[in-house]
Amino acid sequence: MPDVVRLGCGAGFAGDRLEPAVDLVERGGLDTLVLECLGERTVSLASLRSTDGSGPGHDPLLRRRLELLLEPLARHGTRLVTNAGAADPVGAARMAWGLAREHGVAPRVAAVTGDDVLDRIDRTAPAWEDGRPLEAHGELVSANAYLGVDALLPALREGADVVIAGRAADPSLFLAPLLDSLGWDPEDTGLLAAGTLIGHLLECAGQVTGGYFADPGMQEVPDPAHLGFPLAEVAVDGTAVVTKLPGTGGRVDRRTVTEQLTYEVTDPTAYLTPDVTLDLTGVRAQEVGPDRVRVAGARGRVRPDRLKVSVGHRAGFRGEGEISYAGPGARARALLAGEVVRERLTGVLPVRVDVIGGADDPTEVGESRLRVAGLGPDRAVAQAVEEEVTALYTCGPAGGGGVRTRSAEVIGILSTTVGRDQVTPHTTFVGTETR
Repeated sequence: MPDVVRLGCGAGFAGDRLEPAVDLVERGGLDTLVLECLGERTVSLASLRSTDGSGPGHDPLLRRRLELLLEPLARHGTRLVTNAGAADPVGAARMAWGLAREHGVAPRVAAVTGDDVLDRIDRTAPAWEDGRPLEAHGELVSANAYLGVDALLPALREGADVVIAGRAADPSLFLAPLLDSLGWDPEDTGLLAAGTLIGHLLECAGQVTGGYFADPGMQEVPDPAHLGFPLAEVAVDGTAVVTKLPGTGGRVDRRTVTEQLTYEVTDPTAYLTPDVTLDLTGVRAQEVGPDRVRVAGARGRVRPDRLKVSVGHRAGFRGEGEISYAGPGARARALLAGEVVRERLTGVLPVRVDVIGGADDPTEVGESRLRVAGLGPDRAVAQAVEEEVTALYTCGPAGGGGVRTRSAEVIGILSTTVGRDQVTPHTTFVGTETR
């Protein structure tokens, strides 16, 4: 077993930049590259695409990412682990295998499934968000359990070079290759906590290297247009150094690491994951060089006995409309236009009216943008917002222009749990082997 392994994060969400991942593979000396591409709404939308045939059930950007990555991954001997399989990990794995052959490489590609539990959740259970039964929120379109390392490890231990999962928990994508590469005991809560901490710091990619951090005059970030994505040098004892590649933009210091440490953490004494209950209160971040921060001190307790489930439901249709007013009195005219639309839509659907920009002084030249949005039970009701904002061209205050409108279905997200005994992960190798 190696004394140190190097993990990199090449994507922190579905729409993340493409080229930093390639740079990490080419220059990072990585053992494993992780692409964390799946959000709660992302997987629900993927389920809808898969059901209605409007698009792939996996992340639509996955093909472009793999076209750039498969050859350098093979050349450098770097494994890839991702949750970009979304609602169709097997389809994504088959696509990856086909692309690999086109690029003249032959990785072992595995899909990890079993997170889809729509037919097993208790629909009478209260949603975490509002306490109402899940079924009271209308049609449920997806339910995905957060899989942990026990679902991901079989593929890695059977020699997969590319592992494509669906709703695997973000830190678990990093913890699984650490367990495999460093030979950690999967029952050692201390090491599970250390690996989960590392995964939590890396999972949002550029957020720990200066992305979502810059605040001019307060928190400066060098060259954010060429932000480097993070990697971690992880020792066998679980301590790690978080860093980025030389010559890239961004920064890694105690502030960027600490900000990411607290990201989405409600209770720092009990951050629940499928693998361990993580206590962050003892974590220390120490700058040990330029763009190098050593982290240690995570503590762990036994994992929760149930798995979190992200549930998608049809939440109606949102109609939106915008129009601009310019010149003297622009803000007053935009405010009047908003009142016109609000009155017209009273009794049709509730709306939110915002006026952005412009000065209160009617003699001052400026520009204001009116935005109106409303949520209705169906598309026809939502489109009333579009119609009323468009009508402002001739029925509203003077000088309106630049109308933009749209309406779209809204997929709401709820949370619940499911018993571990209701979730059965499965590994499928595509190409030459199937297990």
